[in-house]
Amino acid sequence: MQTKYKTQINKIGPSVSEFLGEKMLILFGDNAPAELADYCLLIDVNGVEKDIEVGDTLQLGEKEYKITAVGDAVEKNLSSLGHITLKFDGSTTPELPGSLYLEDIEISEVNPGDSLQIFAK
Repeated sequence: MQTKYKTQINKIGPSVSEFLGEKMLILFGDNAPAELADYCLLIDVNGVEKDIEVGDTLQLGEKEYKITAVGDAVEKNLSSLGHITLKFDGSTTPELPGSLYLEDIEISEVNPGDSLQIFAK
């Protein structure tokens, strides 16, 4: 598998669970503004190595999810701020430029130290 992006979850904001009902996780680099950090998975900001495409796989900890749609700003935002939204709703058309859409399955538990990777299809 070819890795397109790789980072690590450094900290989990205390309010992250509030978005699980909306099937969302929000990523932000460790430099997240204080008012947003509580709602985010804080990650290392790393560059995207190759274009992220529909059909690629996002691995979060031990769980894998198929990518169903990619917003226009996902790669730029990940590389510069580490800030995107992961939407686990199976959408095939990106509604928001900073969102990465994934298959509609249950979001498994995420822990500090877990890796987040995107692999080629």
